[in-house]
Amino acid sequence: MPQDRKRQRPNILITGTPGTGKTTTSSALADAAQLRHVSIGDLVKEKSLHDGWDDELQCYVINEDLVCDELEDLMEEGGIIVDYHGCDFFPERWFDRVVVLQTENSILYDRLTKRGYEGAKLSNNIECEIFQILLEEAKENYEENIVVALRSDTVEDVASNVETLANWANNWQPLS
Repeated sequence: MPQDRKRQRPNILITGTPGTGKTTTSSALADAAQLRHVSIGDLVKEKSLHDGWDDELQCYVINEDLVCDELEDLMEEGGIIVDYHGCDFFPERWFDRVVVLQTENSILYDRLTKRGYEGAKLSNNIECEIFQILLEEAKENYEENIVVALRSDTVEDVASNVETLANWANNWQPLS
């Protein structure tokens, strides 16, 4: 499905397993390309766009319909970076670029354990990265030419990714 190109600035989805640097990358990219960063996790908490708490995974169960309703007008305006660990429920027309951040498993393990992840939450996220679940999800839900996987192991990787994505965003042109 073609993107809605009435907007003058691109929308970017930055996805990946927790701990891959989505928020760090999104915040830096928002500054570099003068885009607005929306963290779905923060939005869900701030606006109560969830159906309760999952004790096993220690997170909110987001209500995808409420999230999409909340974002619809904003996404039509353009110039938005959405930061979330999933991508299969967002409308395809919202995004001009879908970025899947990937991190080497031992680095990811260290990052997640430092955040206090353990048990099912830790193992599920490591397995998700090992099997490249989010990259496959992105390829299944968006046109392949807008999906890009980027390595996010080091501070240098993040800086390079931000520079690459900022250049892309600043050179993006709406369809006539």
